[in-house]
Amino acid sequence: MIRYMERTRNYYGTLGYPAYEWAHHDQVPFHAPSKPLSESRLALITTASPHQRELGDQGPGAAYNAAAKFFKVYTSPAEPTPDLRISHLGYDRKHTTAADPNTWLPIARLREAERDGVFAELAPEVIAVPTNRSQRVTCEVDAVAALEHCERLGVDVALLVPS
Repeated sequence: MIRYMERTRNYYGTLGYPAYEWAHHDQVPFHAPSKPLSESRLALITTASPHQRELGDQGPGAAYNAAAKFFKVYTSPAEPTPDLRISHLGYDRKHTTAADPNTWLPIARLREAERDGVFAELAPEVIAVPTNRSQRVTCEVDAVAALEHCERLGVDVALLVPS
């Protein structure tokens, strides 16, 4: 088992930073779905970025690539499956290669679940939310934009797949 939170806390503590205050919400903005999942349209929300060849290596096992980072919520057609990557994110590159795109963009698995009747329909667009490292910007800007896209797409539930 890899204790990511403990390792992160220890790493920053060693550098002299005060203990991190994990994001929390006194009032949770979620609510129970109004209908069964099997009758619901589902939105996929990811933190993956569009592949841009001119920005360097973004493939499996690529080093951290800040140039590939994005800063505004965007959408992309779900069909054909978009080429979204995660080289712009800080993940444990020692223990994973990011070779399986289903870990950040599980469209193929969701299509199987849709065929099996787990939910009624996958929304026609994927919603991508940046990782700006600001709880305020995430709550006041990015979450609002993602919700607007969900409403525009007529979804009932959203699956958040952070990387």
